[in-house]
Amino acid sequence: MSTANMAAKTLVSLASTEHAGKWKASDHLRYMFMLLSWITLWVLRVLMDHFPASVGPSNPGYVGSFEPLLSSPSSPSYDLSAMDQLVLSQELTDGFNGPPIKALGRALSHIFALLNEIPASSRKYQFAVAMADKIVDENARNGHVELLEINRAALSSAFARTSSLLCRFLQKTEPADESGAWHTRVISAMPLGSYLASYLKGISFCVGAIFPSLTTCGWQSGGRRQTALAGGEEGGERIHEVAAEKLGQELLWITNKLMACGAVDEAVAQWSIASRLASLSLTTSPRVQAFIVKISALLLREVNEAKLEVPRQVKLRLLVLWLPLFCYASNGLAYPILSAYEKDEVERVMDDLISTLPTMDQELILSNWLQDYAISASDWPNLQVPYERWCQASRKLVP
Repeated sequence: MSTANMAAKTLVSLASTEHAGKWKASDHLRYMFMLLSWITLWVLRVLMDHFPASVGPSNPGYVGSFEPLLSSPSSPSYDLSAMDQLVLSQELTDGFNGPPIKALGRALSHIFALLNEIPASSRKYQFAVAMADKIVDENARNGHVELLEINRAALSSAFARTSSLLCRFLQKTEPADESGAWHTRVISAMPLGSYLASYLKGISFCVGAIFPSLTTCGWQSGGRRQTALAGGEEGGERIHEVAAEKLGQELLWITNKLMACGAVDEAVAQWSIASRLASLSLTTSPRVQAFIVKISALLLREVNEAKLEVPRQVKLRLLVLWLPLFCYASNGLAYPILSAYEKDEVERVMDDLISTLPTMDQELILSNWLQDYAISASDWPNLQVPYERWCQASRKLVP
């Protein structure tokens, strides 16, 4: 309102100003500018009075968006998609006036959703973890069928949501496309363009080495602009990497809680179709790889020791998807993933699982393993024993 009052006073002062002659052109322009400003401010005031929801984000319902409340400048925003928010809203608001046991399920799902949003550096993060841990443990100790089902549903939903967020952040940490200038990208999109593009890059490199002044005029302009932007993108990639590490740790914790509650079968099914996450995990940081390797090892062990019947397709997909990560994951001293005993146990579990599959499935798994194992720097996992056993079984099938 102070701006509107100032504009009104300026209009009055301009209108009451006496000049010896006619107004100058500058006086007319100044008067028209202030008049338009005054009218615009009053129109905006009327709109704000009659449509207050249009000037700020609405937050209807019980859930809404946690992002404005929980994100901080030092922590990344998890940017839940509209579909994720809709699913979470349905989980928390479905049957709001139902029995108290459903309210307990909504509360547990609410806490798991908050865990994904609260920065790990916040002192409230450990508080939320302790609250979820306490509710899950007390439900399990009670032993009631409905309470156990609440644990199962909330943990399975949290596993799916956290793995989806982890995949999303790993996509953001992928290295930027460094294909060069625009003409290089256009040529690459043509038939046989990859060969022409590589030839063009070689010529550009030679010309740049001989005539450095020419490289500033267009052959490498696109690459130089990307290099200039790399410094600004580095900080964002680092933030996403830290967020992915936090989500990986949460996913490992949720996996352990699922195992303790005997509800790991749904996590196994979800993990067996996480092809995009398996692909992204091959190039992510060693810290994030450590959590994903541990989760994969735990789920493989649970499948091997499970009393229930796991479908053949689930076993096949688990081994085909996650064996490459075991071969390529960094196993240096700085980021130890598994101990020697744990590695031997994982190899034994893989051996047992492979032996339960048909010969055709064994061929697919072991041939892919041999290719990855032969070109990777790691000596683990060594599946030579099941490979030789498959060869012997194949010989017996010869008529």
